[in-house]
Amino acid sequence: MKLIIAVLTKEIKSEFRTRYAISAVILFVLTTVVMIVFATAGEMLNNQISSGILWVIMFFGAMTGLSKSFVSEEERGTSLLLQLTTQSSAVFFGKLIFNMLLALSLNIFAVVLLLTFFSNLNIGNFGLFVVIIILGSIAIASATTIISALIAKANSKNALFPVLSFPILLPIIILGIQITSNAFSGATFAKSQDDLQLIFSYTGIMILASYYLFDIVWKD
Repeated sequence: MKLIIAVLTKEIKSEFRTRYAISAVILFVLTTVVMIVFATAGEMLNNQISSGILWVIMFFGAMTGLSKSFVSEEERGTSLLLQLTTQSSAVFFGKLIFNMLLALSLNIFAVVLLLTFFSNLNIGNFGLFVVIIILGSIAIASATTIISALIAKANSKNALFPVLSFPILLPIIILGIQITSNAFSGATFAKSQDDLQLIFSYTGIMILASYYLFDIVWKD
């Protein structure tokens, strides 16, 4: 547990020192929302379209900010040091927790920005909306962490990350759009219970599979 906290602390200090992911995603989210505002020109958006826009921002925000999880270790030449001094499980869970916190923070920023610019967008079931944002952020982080480790030593890292991430995250995006639309329309938890269970199961399976595969990927 101490090693996991140490890796997490390193990631947080490193991010606040460079501010690469935070700056890139904030700029991306701000630019995207402003472009959507000008494109819609004050038109009313239905719940399904609003949900789709939000999840598009969340997905591409993750592609912008979470890709550096392991790539930065290769670029700085610190991956070998981590392999020699830290257990692979500690590296995986430390970076996973950091990605979860980063994804959640950036998605909350995207939600606040979207609700600020689209004042006519109402959330009928706020509790369900909060749950899907939290669960969706965790699911996105659980998938992108192992993908970042897989592409870390590839030549075209930036191109490979979204290509590999999209088919893996597609089920989460589809379920997330549906649940978010239900939250906007004020549907009860019971209506989205099955979809929430699927996302929860997906996240658990992804974390478990990534944990068993990570040692091979990290040391290969």
